[in-house]
Amino acid sequence: MTAELLVLLIVVVTALVFDFTNGFHDTANAMATSIATGALGPRTAVLLSGGLNLIGAFLSVEVAATVAEGIVRLNDVGGPDLLEIVFAGLVGGILWNLLTWLFGLPSSSSHALFGGLIGATIAALGWNGVIWSAGAQGVLGKIVLPAVLAPVVAALVASIGTWLVYRITRGSDERSVTRGFRWGQIGSASLVSLAHGTNDAQKTMGIIFLALIAYGSRSPSDSLPLWVIVACAVAIAAGTSLGGWRIIRTLGKGLVDITSPQGLAAESTSAAIILTSAHFGLPLSTTQTVTGAILGTGLGRPGAEVRWPVLGRMVVAWVLTLPLAGVAGAICWALAHGVGGLAGVLVVFAVLIMLAMFMWLRARRAPVDAANVNDEWRGQAPPAAPGSPGPELPTPAPNAGPPSVPDSQRDPAANDGTPAHRSAGRA
Repeated sequence: MTAELLVLLIVVVTALVFDFTNGFHDTANAMATSIATGALGPRTAVLLSGGLNLIGAFLSVEVAATVAEGIVRLNDVGGPDLLEIVFAGLVGGILWNLLTWLFGLPSSSSHALFGGLIGATIAALGWNGVIWSAGAQGVLGKIVLPAVLAPVVAALVASIGTWLVYRITRGSDERSVTRGFRWGQIGSASLVSLAHGTNDAQKTMGIIFLALIAYGSRSPSDSLPLWVIVACAVAIAAGTSLGGWRIIRTLGKGLVDITSPQGLAAESTSAAIILTSAHFGLPLSTTQTVTGAILGTGLGRPGAEVRWPVLGRMVVAWVLTLPLAGVAGAICWALAHGVGGLAGVLVVFAVLIMLAMFMWLRARRAPVDAANVNDEWRGQAPPAAPGSPGPELPTPAPNAGPPSVPDSQRDPAANDGTPAHRSAGRA
């Protein structure tokens, strides 16, 4: 086995690791509202989402063909140099995904990947290696503008949909409305999961295909190998089935107090926008689309509470994703290139493993899992010491009423954000 082949294998494994983190980082996009309203039990929800992500990954390859096209200029780079850039970009994206997961922030995995690639490209080729603006292409046209427009459009559509739902069901039996919309949520959440697999798994397919071109085993005119599609589909499905409970909690309980009609409106809006973007080959951020839709349901429901400080933290994470993932990608490229060859790649891979282990152990200090993901929200869920214990809220069945917490058990002064109930489990 040659050194270059071993580098290719490490790049492919790293790409699949990114795909895995993309899965558990973005589980909340599809299932947070269904879990919050009790339409689905937490474990049932993530397993269903994982299965549908697996199916969705086989439905289209349009995004895979354009994942790095129009963003970075890599046509004049090949062989080990291109593999180095791709590897560093992937590591930068993984590290940002893990950091935002640790803090329970639903940031964009797509933008983390693009940021890592942009940073590594700048470090390797200079500022001219990045296409900043070129009509519909470039960082501005393919990343920044969609990042601004997607949540705004999703919020607008979801707010109108939510207002109409409450207008139409005004005067109806509340329990019947809740039960009906919970069943509807199962369908709409499933559609979002399918859309997520269709859109997000393809990004990793495109990166692996780029690595194969760099190695020389494929040409740009070739079709995607079946093993690449299968491997990426399995990786994102496995990550989704694990459940990114920290982010599920933030989206489901932290931004808006979700009811089942709101959940259906948010999920339907998100699925429509994500599937449309996948059809036209646009690498849209599902996270920002879903977050905008959930925000819109809070604005469209009369009397609903929107927690603006939580949204503010999310927006800060969105703004920082591209530059900080880029910094991470640039540092990884400099380290790999400085050491040189296979040894440099192995050093960066070892650093990735150590930092990932550190963040996982840090998360274990304040675990969030299926047992406490629906506990009463008391702020953001940072990796801090556990707060005071409290009651565990049961997850209602689709035909049950919404959960409630007695006023005597509420702690309005608490703001540490960790769930009141603590139990060991995966975060």
